[in-house]
Amino acid sequence: MVIQMDEAALKSTAQALVAPGKGILAADESEGTIKKRFEGVGVESTEENRRSYRELLFTTPGVEEFISGVIMFDETLRQEAQGKRFLDILKDKGIIPGIKVDKGAKNMAGFPGEKITEGLDGLRERLEEYKSLGAKFSKWRAVITIGESIPTQTCIDSNSEALARYAALSQEAQLVPIVEPEVLMDGGHDIKKCEEVTYQTLKSVFNALSRHKIYLDGILLKPNMVLPGKDSQRVAPEQIADSTLGIFKEVIPQEVPGVVFLSGGQSPEEATQNLNALNVASAGLWELSFSFGRALQEPVLKAWVGNSENREMAQKAFYHRAKMSSEARFARYKPEMEKGVNG
Repeated sequence: MVIQMDEAALKSTAQALVAPGKGILAADESEGTIKKRFEGVGVESTEENRRSYRELLFTTPGVEEFISGVIMFDETLRQEAQGKRFLDILKDKGIIPGIKVDKGAKNMAGFPGEKITEGLDGLRERLEEYKSLGAKFSKWRAVITIGESIPTQTCIDSNSEALARYAALSQEAQLVPIVEPEVLMDGGHDIKKCEEVTYQTLKSVFNALSRHKIYLDGILLKPNMVLPGKDSQRVAPEQIADSTLGIFKEVIPQEVPGVVFLSGGQSPEEATQNLNALNVASAGLWELSFSFGRALQEPVLKAWVGNSENREMAQKAFYHRAKMSSEARFARYKPEMEKGVNG
């Protein structure tokens, strides 16, 4: 049986996810990652604590003004609050539910220091189930590390091939694929090195997407911003914007509806300021949006610390960060907007 892709539906969902002023909450931390985040604020990572925390995020009053979609982890997609599935709570707010479908980045055999993302086995069936549960889009993350003699072209191309195969299966299941090739911030490299590797990575990704006949109007790209390594000299947001957009103009086809940046290891304020600079310089070539995890959630976790009495304060912190990200989308963000805000 040949499954006919509904291109119009994919394009419509992709465009809705990057609607003006809106972006995506990445709440798809694996059990290992959420455990680390919880431990950082002294909270035990039990299923109930994870459920309570996600409920706090998803039921924040008014956050749908700024959040178009939420990427969930498998456990979260199946959880409930107030007698309703999280998926339905989001839909009722006009927020599009999505799902992380990869199985994580593992050490790449024969390539020390490099990672390959796993999860293609059984992916078609998993996507069909997520679609039947109500998900509208999916996400797969590839990880590229900068270090001595790495990344290799083999690592980049292997991850690009996996991203393209995932995207093809996702579109077959009528789910918009968010294609996430992340060049990590770890290390002491300068911005020039990140620029070279990001170009090399995105070139490989779009070549693979082309080979796999991906419908580009029905995807979103989730890349890193071009940044110096964490242990390197800081640079101005304007330089980050110029370096990032210079690559995009060479590599990203015009059909792609939008780019939803990850925040990586940036602080919430840095990620917002850099997104603002990107939109100032963008000239409207693509919708430049956000798909932030830590940059939206870090102040929320610090305000909540597992205590239900702090729920309202934590929700205010989330609302504020979502609003700041929205302001950056309109190129209106200013650091002084942060003053006097809890978290």
